[in-house]
Amino acid sequence: MPTYKDEERKTWYCKFNYKDWTGQNKQKLKRGFKREKDAKEWERDFLSKQQADQTMTFQTLVDLYFEDMGSRLRKSTIESKKHAIDSKILPYFKDKPINEIKPTDIRKWQNDILEQNYAPTYQKKINNTLTIILNFAVRYYGLKENPCKKAGSIGKTKAEAFDFWTKEEFKTFIACINNPSGYAALNTLYWTGIRVGELFAITPSDIDFDNKVLTINKSLQRIGGKDIVTAPKTPKSNRLITIPDFLNNILKNYLDMLYDLKPTDRIFPFTKSFLYNEIKRGSKASGIRTIKIHELRHSHASLLIELGFSPLLIAERLGHEKVETTLNTYSHLYPSKHEEVASKLNELVSK
Repeated sequence: MPTYKDEERKTWYCKFNYKDWTGQNKQKLKRGFKREKDAKEWERDFLSKQQADQTMTFQTLVDLYFEDMGSRLRKSTIESKKHAIDSKILPYFKDKPINEIKPTDIRKWQNDILEQNYAPTYQKKINNTLTIILNFAVRYYGLKENPCKKAGSIGKTKAEAFDFWTKEEFKTFIACINNPSGYAALNTLYWTGIRVGELFAITPSDIDFDNKVLTINKSLQRIGGKDIVTAPKTPKSNRLITIPDFLNNILKNYLDMLYDLKPTDRIFPFTKSFLYNEIKRGSKASGIRTIKIHELRHSHASLLIELGFSPLLIAERLGHEKVETTLNTYSHLYPSKHEEVASKLNELVSK
């Protein structure tokens, strides 16, 4: 792989011949690499795409997919797909040749996704994304069959009904939680509506106590049996959440209790099982029915709806990619305005 040093710019470049998809000989020149290694890697990737077949890596397939779909999909759709692929799919399959991805590999990946406790509709969306990319390989690059077909699907097309706690129910419940870690974590989930993976990734540097702002810019996921901090669920999940005074004080007091805490340490270094056990124990002691961890997020959304906040504001606070997600999930909680519309029209005509 011929690479050269640009003495004037103090950078590296690659220059090589190849055959394009029509069989014609072409020459390629690419400049501006800081290291010779980077120039060689770029040339290797370029040639791999030109000669792509079923032995290419999954990463190469993803690159080819987005090159092909770049002019066919909306930019927002591409960004959303890229985010899901980068954070949820590539960590598993990036360097694996696509013809070596087996249904059992897909099943293991699906099981890890299911463990993340995502909404069934999101599980379905991620699974469909992987299926679509591998179908692309079947159609255009000689992959014999899509391993997703034998693995089956996960998730659901329509959102399931959910339960939630009212403000009064949560106050009764939380009064029975004595463990400082559980108390701080459950209060944070209820009063901010963040996802549990986002909660587990919070560090001291994410909390601005002076301005009462919580920064959400990462999420903890279980990948291949290991806890990995990744980008949050969607681009819109990167957000700043204002927190009430009482939650600000709860978190401040909690951090003061933690010994030798560094700015980049996770402040909630425990598992979902711990949180769920705290919910079961608190529910039993308080007489409040048990709900799922994720339903604390629904509880927060329901509280904001009750307080009269707009769907757009709620979508921004929850980190939903689209306001339609908020409306589709919580539309049944919004009070009907049909009678009010008729009443207003009557008033208008009678004047």
